[in-house]
Parts: sequence; structure tokens; C-alpha cells
Amino acid sequence: MKMQNVQKGFTLIELMIVIAIVGILAAIALPAYQDYTVRAKMAEPLAALSEAKVTLSEYYASNRRFPPNALQAGINSNPNKNIVASVTYVSSSSGQGAIITAEIKPNVIPGATSTVGFSLSSVTQSDGSVIWNCKQSVVNSGAATIEPKYLPSNCRT
Repeated sequence: MKMQNVQKGFTLIELMIVIAIVGILAAIALPAYQDYTVRAKMAEPLAALSEAKVTLSEYYASNRRFPPNALQAGINSNPNKNIVASVTYVSSSSGQGAIITAEIKPNVIPGATSTVGFSLSSVTQSDGSVIWNCKQSVVNSGAATIEPKYLPSNCRT
């Protein structure tokens, strides 16, 4: 009786197929991961805006108008953060509207070489409550904006 040789290991073709599959998966996964990390970084500016939003909403509930400036609003305009360059506050002349903007440092958003940001704008209600709408903003009168895929989900309208 003659014993058959049993194949051990993988053939070159099988190894090349596995390498091609891994390469295709990496080509798909890396851009998705990079987008995810940028979106995760947007949590810091959103938190800075949320802090200012609460302060302004409380002020409005007590006084039925927004404060004239960031100092009276108690907003930290220059937070010492890795991602947020500054938080700006603008009130309407009547005190019935407000916009707070988080300016994001350059190079946090891929392709952005200047400061970009997004804002929360207020809509006041007759019961004294305030509704905040997120929107993209142009900072420093430049044309650079944040691609919608990088914005927080409530700002992607």
C-alpha cells in the first residue's frame, strides 16, 4: 500500500487571496475610522457650547433677556482645551436672541487650515424657555467650513 502525501500549509494563491481581502478591508476601514475620530473630537466643542447654553438659558429665564456680553453671561471665552480655540457670544441689540460659537483649532478637521466652527442660535419661547438650534458657522470671515459628516448629529441639517 502506498501512502498519499497530505498537503501541509497554504498555497501561494491562497495566501495572496487572504492578503487581497485584508487590503480591501483596510482600504474601507481606515477612512471610516478617521471620520469617526474627527466626529469624536467634536464632543469637546459641543460640551463647551452646552456649558454656555445652560448659563444663557438660566439668565434668560430669570431676566427675560440675554446678557449683553460674554463676561456678564459668565461664559469662558478662552477655554484651555486641545480642540476648542475659543467660544464667542453675540446677543441681539434687543437681548431677545443669542448665538454662541465654538471655534475649533486648525488641523483638527482634515483639510481645514484655518479656524472653523459651529454655532448654537437661540429661539425664545413665550413661557421663558429657550430652544437652541445648531448650525454651521463661518469663522474669521473665511470660506472654510466643516463638512457635515464631521458635525455633531443635531447639526447636520
